[in-house]
Amino acid sequence: MSWVHSVLFLFLVFRWCITVESSSPEVTDDGAPMEKSEREALYSAIQGFVGDSWNGSDLYPDPCGWTPIQGVSCDIYDDLWYVTELTLGLVHENSLSCATSLEIKPQLFKLKHLKSLSFVKCFTSALTISKEGWISLGSSLESLEFRSNPGLIGQLPETFGTLTNLKSLVVLENGFNGNLPTSLCNLSSLKRLVFAGNLFTGTVPDCFNVFKDLLILDLSRNSFSGTLPSTIGEMVSLLKLDISNNQLEGKLPQEIGFLKNLTLLDVRNNRISGGFSQNVEKIRSLTDLILSGNPMDTDDMMGIKWENMGNLVVLDLSKMGLRCDIPYGLTKLKRLRFLGLNDNELTGTVPSKEFEILPCLGALYIHGNNLTGELRFSTKFYEKMGTRFKASKNPNLCQYDIVSESSNYVPPLGLKPCKVKKTEGDLVILQTLRNLKKEESSSSMSLMVTRHVMSNGFMWDLLLVFSLIVLLI
Repeated sequence: MSWVHSVLFLFLVFRWCITVESSSPEVTDDGAPMEKSEREALYSAIQGFVGDSWNGSDLYPDPCGWTPIQGVSCDIYDDLWYVTELTLGLVHENSLSCATSLEIKPQLFKLKHLKSLSFVKCFTSALTISKEGWISLGSSLESLEFRSNPGLIGQLPETFGTLTNLKSLVVLENGFNGNLPTSLCNLSSLKRLVFAGNLFTGTVPDCFNVFKDLLILDLSRNSFSGTLPSTIGEMVSLLKLDISNNQLEGKLPQEIGFLKNLTLLDVRNNRISGGFSQNVEKIRSLTDLILSGNPMDTDDMMGIKWENMGNLVVLDLSKMGLRCDIPYGLTKLKRLRFLGLNDNELTGTVPSKEFEILPCLGALYIHGNNLTGELRFSTKFYEKMGTRFKASKNPNLCQYDIVSESSNYVPPLGLKPCKVKKTEGDLVILQTLRNLKKEESSSSMSLMVTRHVMSNGFMWDLLLVFSLIVLLI
């Protein structure tokens, strides 16, 4: 072979090596390569959120190597690194903080193995999310979260319904408004669905029958109206249901009694007017039942056999306009820790002794009612409860005085001391228990004689005050 052919051969080999090197994936210190297009898509997407001044040039060799980007996680597919998790916003102190003016670049949707995408405290300036691009993540994305982004406004994109592999959709405390898109009914693989703390309006979509695997449903703190659809009873796996602080009305659907695995039901601060005695009592798995702030039918409410709901830990029946005695079945709930009965129109006496022997009770609120009689709780009870017991604003309820030297004793505020009324002849003697004190060596008693009214109509202003001291030997 002549020297010309040799030079030509070496030149072709050199050219081939350069071509291969430039087109091959770059290898990280972990030994796995990452496609250049994948890295460029990631860097461009991040720049859209944090600003063009960030280019990842201080990272070596790439975000899946020894110097990863905070909020970025990767995994290997077919011997190549791909981005699987991306979290933008102030999650940790060293997280990438979002710029004031940001955009969702189309390169974000080129991360074809992206499983989890989260935005936390990222959007502060007004921005409406475009419906474009989301379909590209339909086969991979399993978790999508928007948390505490007040700048996110407008309606949720209809194209969220194309993310059929989603298991978790969390839209928490943003500025989204309007009706929920009906396309959400396509997300049958969901296990968690949270829309709390937004400005959503309209009725709740009637398609809960598709969510057979849903564990958590939170629609709280919005402006949903209308009635709760009956299909809610078909979410057979549901553990937690929170529809509190909306404008829902009517009765709870009978089908809600089919949720045999439900542990939390929170419907506070709506306009729900019934459907409890027929439905809620059937859910024996409930540990937290919060019904406060609904205009309840007293007969419907008091028809519940509370003693059958032995797993209850939290029960809030406050501000419901209840007019009746305190249900005796409540004293049978051995696991109960919190009981709220305040701000109703409850009457009758308080079953003090029965409440006191409940082994777990740590908070009892009965203030703001029309309860009568005497409270007979012990010093030990008040020491345990502290400020978590309130019984004020019951005009005809009184408390026997308790003498305690314990620093843990907190006397109930807003209650008058009980008085014993005795009649002796024409004298009416009021004995105030507060002034009764028995000591080891002596006891004293103060007697006050009130005005004495004679049968012939004359009034003698006696106004006699005397003290009787009895020395015990």
